Amino acid sequence: MNYKKQRRAIITIVVVWILSATMLFTATSLFAQNKSSGSDLYSQLGLFSEVLQKLKQNYVTELKDEELIKAAINGMLSSTDPHTTYFPKEEFEEFTTSTKGSFGGLGIQIDKIGDYITVISPIEGTPAYKMGITTGDRIIKVDDISLIGASTDEAIKHMRGEVGTTVTITISRPGVEKPLEFTLTREVIKIKSIPYYFKLDNGAGYIRITQFNENTVQELRNALNTLENEGIRALIIDLRWNPGGLLDQAVDTVNEFIGPNKLVVETKGRIPTSNRQYFTRYNTKSRNYPIIVLVNEASASASEIFAGSMQDWDKGLVIGKPTFGKGSVQQLIPLMNGGGLKVTTAYYYIKSGRCIHKNINDKILLGKEVTEKDQEAEKEKNLQQVYYTVNKRIVYGGGGITPDIEVDADLMTNFGMELRRQNAFFNFAVDYMVEHQHKLDKNFVVTDELMNRFLNYVEDKGISYTQADLDSTDTYIRTMLKSELIRNVYGDTEAYKASINLDKQLQTAINLLNKYPSMDALFDYAATQNKR
Repeated sequence: MNYKKQRRAIITIVVVWILSATMLFTATSLFAQNKSSGSDLYSQLGLFSEVLQKLKQNYVTELKDEELIKAAINGMLSSTDPHTTYFPKEEFEEFTTSTKGSFGGLGIQIDKIGDYITVISPIEGTPAYKMGITTGDRIIKVDDISLIGASTDEAIKHMRGEVGTTVTITISRPGVEKPLEFTLTREVIKIKSIPYYFKLDNGAGYIRITQFNENTVQELRNALNTLENEGIRALIIDLRWNPGGLLDQAVDTVNEFIGPNKLVVETKGRIPTSNRQYFTRYNTKSRNYPIIVLVNEASASASEIFAGSMQDWDKGLVIGKPTFGKGSVQQLIPLMNGGGLKVTTAYYYIKSGRCIHKNINDKILLGKEVTEKDQEAEKEKNLQQVYYTVNKRIVYGGGGITPDIEVDADLMTNFGMELRRQNAFFNFAVDYMVEHQHKLDKNFVVTDELMNRFLNYVEDKGISYTQADLDSTDTYIRTMLKSELIRNVYGDTEAYKASINLDKQLQTAINLLNKYPSMDALFDYAATQNKR
C-alpha cells in the first residue's frame, strides 16, 4: 500500500471515530446483529470502529486526536466538492464575524486550484490591478513565506496588513519561464459595484458592474437614470471579470429590465428546504432599447444569473466567451464544538431550465487532472443541451452561460505584459505629470517625441525589447500611455474611455449596435451566426 492509500485509509477510519466515539460498543453490537446488511450505516460504523480500535492500540507512534480529527473531516469533505468546507472554532468565528475597522489589502480575488493559490480576478482600481497581476497567476510566495499548499484563508492572512505597508508577492505565470516578483503597497479596499458608466460616441450607454454587493441595485438605478437623461439609444452592460456576489442583488438588477413577478432563478437540492424560487418584485420603467451583455471566462455566480436571465427573458444579447460555471449554493451550519460546516446544498437553475454549474470546475478546483480533451468533451456535451427563451430562441446549457455570439479577447504581447508587470506606464505617468504640474489636455495625442521618451525610460529601467516587439506593441503602448496620463488628471472613467479601442469584445458590441438598431434585429443576426 502506497503512502496516499495509507493516508486515505487512516483518514477514513478516523472519520468514523468522530461519528461513533460515544457509541463504540453500541455500534459494535449492532454490527454483530446486522452484519448481513452490508449497506446498513450502523454495521459500517461497527466495522470501522473495530478497525479504529486496533489502530489506536497498535500504531507505531501515538496519534494526536485533534490533528487526526481535523485531517479526517477534511479528508471526508474532499470526496464532495471544493466549496464544502470545515471551519475549526477560531476560523468559523472569523468567517462569520464582520471585520470592524479598515484593513489593508491588495485587491485580488483568489481561489485554491490544486496546490496553488490562483488569481481568479484582480479587482479594478486596486494595487494588484494597477500592477498588472492577472487571471491565472499563481501566487507561490508572500514575502519569504511559501504559499504552495496553503489554504485561501492562510494566503489572505499573509497578504492583508496595515494600510500603507508593503508586501512582495512572487507569481508563477503560465507561459513565463521564471517567477515574477511584485512589490505592492496595501490600501483600504473600497469596491464600488459600478466603478464607471458613460455615454459612448455612438449614443449607446456603457455600464461596468464589477460585482454584486449590497449597493449594486441603487448604483445601477443611478447609472441608468443619468444615461437615460442623456438620451442613450442602446446599452452595453459589462460583466467581464465579475466574480458574482449577492443573489438578491442579481435578481433585483434583472428586475430593472424585465419588470415584476417574473421567475429569475431557482435553487434545487436533495432536501426540500434547498428548493426555492426567486421572482422579481418591483414595478420599473419600461426599457425598450437594445441591450448587449458582455461576459467572459471569469464571469461567475451572480453575474451568470444576471446574464443568463437577460438571455432567457429576451432582454439582452450576450456576447464574449462562455462563463465560469459557478452555480452551486452553500449553507453555513454551526457545529457543537464551536466550529462550522459550509455545505453545498443546491444548484442554480435559471428561467429556461439551464443549470449554471459546470461540474468539471469542481475537479479542477480540487486539483484533479483535467485534460484539454476533457474540457472540449464537456463543452460539446453542453452544446447538445438545447433550451428555449421566453420567445423561443435557442440557448445552450449544461454549465455556465454560452454567449449568443462568441468573441475572443485580444492577447497581450510578452513585451506588453512585461511593461505592465513592471508598472512602467504608471511610474512614467507619475513622473511626467509632476514635471508638467498635473496639467494635460484630455484630447492630447501621444507624439513620437513622447513615445521615444517613454522608451528611453523603459530602457533605463532595464526592460529590453526588440524592434519586432516595438512594432507589434506600438498601438498598445501609445494607448496605455494616453490612458495612464489621463488617469492622473481626470480619473479612472476617462482613462478607461481612452483605452476602449484596444478592447476587441467591446468594439464588437459597439459595431453590432451600429448595424442593428433593435433587439429583434440583434437576435436575428445572432441566429445566423449560431446554426449548428
